[in-house]
Amino acid sequence: MKKASLSNWLLFLVPSIIGVILFMIPLKIGDGWKVPIAFLADKLAGFVEPAMPFAAMVLIIISAVGSVIFLFIRKDESTKPPFVQTLFKVTPFWTLTRVVGAVFAVMVTYKLGPEAIWSENTGGLLLSPDGLVSFLYTIFLFAGLFLPLLLNFGLLEFFGTMMVKVMRPLFKLPGRSSIDALTSWVGDGTIGVLLTSKQYEDGHYTKREAAVIATTFSIVSITFSIVIITTVGLENYFVPFYATVALIGLVLGLIMPRIYPLSKKPDEFIDGSPQTGTEESLPEGYNVISHGLENALATADKNRSPGKMVNEGFRNVLDMWIGVAPIVMAFGTIATMLAEYTSIFTILGKPFVPYLNLLGIPQAAEAGSLMVVGITDMFLPALLAEGMISDPITLFTVATISVIQLIYLSEVGGLILGTKIPVNIWDLIVIFLLRTVIALPIVAGVAHLLF
Repeated sequence: MKKASLSNWLLFLVPSIIGVILFMIPLKIGDGWKVPIAFLADKLAGFVEPAMPFAAMVLIIISAVGSVIFLFIRKDESTKPPFVQTLFKVTPFWTLTRVVGAVFAVMVTYKLGPEAIWSENTGGLLLSPDGLVSFLYTIFLFAGLFLPLLLNFGLLEFFGTMMVKVMRPLFKLPGRSSIDALTSWVGDGTIGVLLTSKQYEDGHYTKREAAVIATTFSIVSITFSIVIITTVGLENYFVPFYATVALIGLVLGLIMPRIYPLSKKPDEFIDGSPQTGTEESLPEGYNVISHGLENALATADKNRSPGKMVNEGFRNVLDMWIGVAPIVMAFGTIATMLAEYTSIFTILGKPFVPYLNLLGIPQAAEAGSLMVVGITDMFLPALLAEGMISDPITLFTVATISVIQLIYLSEVGGLILGTKIPVNIWDLIVIFLLRTVIALPIVAGVAHLLF
């Protein structure tokens, strides 16, 4: 291992430790536990809460107008296009989606048009002062600014080398993906998706790897899990509940990368170059620790400029604000409207009724629709179960399934669609259904043991 200076060691250790604390270490704050990045976002959201719906609307309109303008501007084919082009130059489909998001945002803010769009259970749920879209702008601000602490100073290189012997054979993923998974698990699934997207765009993940990580390891955080189990009145069972979530997360992590549609994603990078298989090999004379440290120190040494970090942080923020939030607004509003005003999820849930009966789940007829409504929003199954379901076995099943499904169009699903990660709406629906079908026997077994 090459000798490194003290300043190089400090440049690796100090920003990396701060990044881990901010994104990955839950702290006891008030009555609950939160990672500092979520606490900062909550605090800012509370401070700017009255103005957030209007501010979010303005930013979503800017995204839509800019994208429409850039439809008529020829793409700069240079190797490094201008940043403004990367913000606004998207395909016609995504331009239309941003425009739909902007129209919904205006209607919700001013309560224009049909109430089905702006009611507190649809668009109003997303763009209220404390709604998801409003909160996303604050979490994006801090996540975007501080992501370079995790990305640029060697942490991923160190842990990537250390974890490759675990992640590659078990989950068919590079070792550095362990940081994405841990960030999602203890922090927030949205942060995990953003971290994965940035790593994919920077050429560290192939298309298949990015798709697998975003849809399999963007786990609902401990904080949200507590809210879900409390909503169904089973908070005293949190430990077995979360242990079940962890077990199923591991099982699905083993299965999902090996089956359609994730197994069919190409193992090529964002620029189209193929994976060679040598990216994670150990040079002669090195072990995983020495090679990981050398890679980490070399990466840290390339990032000595504070200005570069700040510039990259603000670019991250703008990329999320302009590219992601409008997509969440568009897909989230449509999905919650379907859940609130149509019987589509009751119809789609019918095939689950005999499956639930087979697994011995009481009130299967009522629970069937709750197996599919979660694709719109993670809270909806628990909220609907509260007044619909009385049996504790069924309540436990609904709560657990709603957490492990992951693909919520009002949050993680919409977020994935808004990034460059190569996953489409059909992929998300198939993954959502497969996760549900595979997980149900495990959940049912645990529920019967508990009750």
